[in-house]
Amino acid sequence: MVATPIGNLGDISERARSVLASVDRIAAEDTRNTARLLQFLGIHKPLMAHHAHNERASAEGIVACLQKGESIALVSDAGTPAVSDPGCAVVQAVAQAGFAVVPVPGASTGTASGT
Repeated sequence: MVATPIGNLGDISERARSVLASVDRIAAEDTRNTARLLQFLGIHKPLMAHHAHNERASAEGIVACLQKGESIALVSDAGTPAVSDPGCAVVQAVAQAGFAVVPVPGASTGTASGT
């Protein structure tokens, strides 16, 4: 689970950049938004659509890829997946299949918002 920038693409963490560059594929809430982020970072990886309308089927596909030995990063459009975005089904399915779920923290609207 890789947190992505909220608003400014330059806010991505070095760890998030490294993880996205090292995985075999990326499961994304909106592949168009994620493609823009990856282009900004100069990273080219296959994308899998993972959103509220296909969450269960996508979770099964992600587990199948993991079972084949692939590594996958899960991202949402902004912020941390599974907090307020699709991701809970993936986290549950991956954990139940015996794979590790590793959070890569990043931007937070709670800490980034001004008053």
